[in-house]
Amino acid sequence: MQHLKLSELMSSLSYALDLTEGQPQGHCIRCCWIGMNIGQQIGLPSEELWELYYVLLLKDLGCSSNASRICELYLTDDLTFKRDFKWVDGSLPQVLRFVLRHTGSSAGIISRFKALSDIFAHGDAIAQELIQTRCTRGADIARRLRFDEPVALGVHALDEHWDGHGRPEGLVGDAIPIYARIALLAQVIDVINTSEGASAALIEVQSRAGTWFDPELVNAFAHIAKDLKFWEMLNSPDVDKTILNLEPGDFEKPLDDDFFDDVAEAFGQVVDAKSPYTSGHSARVGLYTSLLAEDLGISPERQRWLKRGAVLHDLGKLGVSNSILDKPGKLTEAEYEAVKMHAVFTGNILERVSAFEELAHVCSAHHERLDGKGYPRGLMADQITLETRIITTADIFDAITAERPYRGALPLEKTMSIMQDSVGTAIDEACFASLKNLIVRHPEFFPNP
Repeated sequence: MQHLKLSELMSSLSYALDLTEGQPQGHCIRCCWIGMNIGQQIGLPSEELWELYYVLLLKDLGCSSNASRICELYLTDDLTFKRDFKWVDGSLPQVLRFVLRHTGSSAGIISRFKALSDIFAHGDAIAQELIQTRCTRGADIARRLRFDEPVALGVHALDEHWDGHGRPEGLVGDAIPIYARIALLAQVIDVINTSEGASAALIEVQSRAGTWFDPELVNAFAHIAKDLKFWEMLNSPDVDKTILNLEPGDFEKPLDDDFFDDVAEAFGQVVDAKSPYTSGHSARVGLYTSLLAEDLGISPERQRWLKRGAVLHDLGKLGVSNSILDKPGKLTEAEYEAVKMHAVFTGNILERVSAFEELAHVCSAHHERLDGKGYPRGLMADQITLETRIITTADIFDAITAERPYRGALPLEKTMSIMQDSVGTAIDEACFASLKNLIVRHPEFFPNP
């Protein structure tokens, strides 16, 4: 694991951030290619290019934190909302069309009218709240990942505009960190290019020069845009490999076990921020997994490894809309199928990290059942590792004892009774016995609502 580059780790995990924004796979990677070319074109020194590299990959760190609020305010699917909002240029006609099109499209007429009334009455305050939440949370997580303050501030200022009409601080011109100026420009270029092509992307950003974007950066991009090889690489499936070779090599960070723990916990926070009902879930599943692993005789090194997996087990939920995750009623068949995809997403993201290949298989199987009726692959008992069974037990316990949109938290006695009914079919017998013993021996670790 010590041979893993920071660039490989962060570029791989950036795919999780694409999920939060409803963006096509590789959005942050492509933004990194665009932004690094701009940074090199304007002559940023190597150390600043290193910081820019990580702002571009991690620009969406805070995006999950406003997803639930978007669903609540706009009565809509947060992933579609976020994806389409990146097209809005800030002009009043576009904003109005966007709000009318995306607010309560599937809600009743009374609910939709009330939502629209609230938005039109308090629109500026709502926008400020959503972006402030995103920016503050993103910067805090960047610091948790041990990046220096310029990287955190670059993430925080992503939505600032050159003319001072951006958010959250309304910064003007050169007061906006250069990394944020480049990241916003790269983001819009990628969104337009992905849907409309290179010419449309260049026309769009040139039309916003002096309002959204630093004119000098737009001019630098116009120069880059003349190079067909730039566009070929941007649209190539090999762009991720190229990005790994772009990082200024003199500024690598050491990747020790403490750092990997911090990374897992930081991305666990990204997941937990997506819904008020999942707040603290990743950390608690990590705790229960550690306790079970120790009690079941897993070695200390393997315990630490497994806890990282437990903290990251729900990473794929970033790709599930909060209109489903926070739904108070019974899910439709289509909604349940969407929820089941989170296990697939978790595996797909983690297996991009070479050092996490085994962990990806362990984590993505946490909804498999011993009787073969689980998902996503319908594994049978002999195909499910002890490590996965431990995470599954911890996950089920926390899911029952925590509040959910469709019910309150259940007390320990009721929780254990419910789990007992699934021993041998969904829950491993040895893991359940260990959980019961731990609750008796260490009640301080287990809530009892």
